[in-house]
Amino acid sequence: MTERWMHDPDPALRPAAHTPEVRLDSAGIPLLNVLHVPAGPGPHPIAVLLHGFPGNERNFDLAQALRRAGYAALVFHYRGSWGVGGTFSWGNVLADAASAVPGVRSLAAEHSLDPGRVALVGHSLGGFAALMTTAADPSVRAVAALAPFNFGAVAQAPDTVLRKAHAMFGSDLFPLRGTSADALFDEMRAAGPAWRLAGLADALAGRPVLLVAAGNDTVTPPPLHHAPVVEAYGASEGFEHVTFPTDHVFSDHRLALTKAVIDFLDRHLR
Repeated sequence: MTERWMHDPDPALRPAAHTPEVRLDSAGIPLLNVLHVPAGPGPHPIAVLLHGFPGNERNFDLAQALRRAGYAALVFHYRGSWGVGGTFSWGNVLADAASAVPGVRSLAAEHSLDPGRVALVGHSLGGFAALMTTAADPSVRAVAALAPFNFGAVAQAPDTVLRKAHAMFGSDLFPLRGTSADALFDEMRAAGPAWRLAGLADALAGRPVLLVAAGNDTVTPPPLHHAPVVEAYGASEGFEHVTFPTDHVFSDHRLALTKAVIDFLDRHLR
């Protein structure tokens, strides 16, 4: 039997699936937001998708699959990225992710969403933001972090790792505004251990958390970015983790990744 997210919805369902651009602001700056609304009357559970740095992989395939599975999926760009106003920074990414939770709830009546069933799904930088946001907001029901970038661990890593991070920050600035490799690097170092993902274990205890690693990942290699978090969260109820033998964007495991995320959300939000 094939998965329900591999099939288009019944054409008789009303209202039909639709994909509106929606207006949500963060600190008064309008972000670029697209909401993938499932077919049917709802109310639909919500998945907020947070992309990585700078956002070349925006996981629209995952958003579409989530919609076919019955989840409304919000995709947006952070301040200072991809033509959005304001300045890009790690702190602004965290603020934008935090504002997306009440923001998407404000759309509930108009789009038949369930404001009580909100999950965050983030990749790389977005995985970091998803875990940080969920730890700070008890109203988020579940979180899935896909190859999350462990900023706090990198900030305290040896010089070879720090130099690689600085170079990586500088190589992807084209779609961003108001920042630089030095600014991003200094912000990470200043945050230090406060941005260690392992340190969120107590705040996330008892809530569903899915960590997905990529075994061949050279951007967030699992020994630094994944293994310490698994060790810290391992005893928590609702914690799950899986590793796929693929690269940082799960290039040849997109269906496996989609199944892992939707199965996880089905266990905790449906």
